[in-house]
Amino acid sequence: MNPGLFSFPIRVYWEDTDAGGVVYHASYVRFLERARTEWLRAQGIGQQALRESEDLVLVIRDMQIDFHKPARLDDVLQVSVAIIERRPASLRFEQVIARDGQVLVRAQVRAACLVASSFRPRPLPQWLVAGIQ
Repeated sequence: MNPGLFSFPIRVYWEDTDAGGVVYHASYVRFLERARTEWLRAQGIGQQALRESEDLVLVIRDMQIDFHKPARLDDVLQVSVAIIERRPASLRFEQVIARDGQVLVRAQVRAACLVASSFRPRPLPQWLVAGIQ
């Protein structure tokens, strides 16, 4: 595995699917979010702590999603996270949702750094940039 790549397992439940047992398209966005949140946690960074101690939130600025194949009820998926670009006030991630090594969804996600109390842009703190991999 790529050393800069984080991967998080997710099982598909009924709540994630449509009536036919196929994952509903909006569920993939939740899967991507869960993986990014767990990636931050693995770096020792909690989003609630960032908000409370730094008045900082990371919000999604834009997202591009390519759906290749469907996931289905009871599938075990791997959702990967890799930083592909750092800017002064944002991070861009490449994320892949795969089943048994087969790519189902590929996404690029930009997370912007904002002051939590005003929702205005702010630079990423240097300690945060230095701490993430």
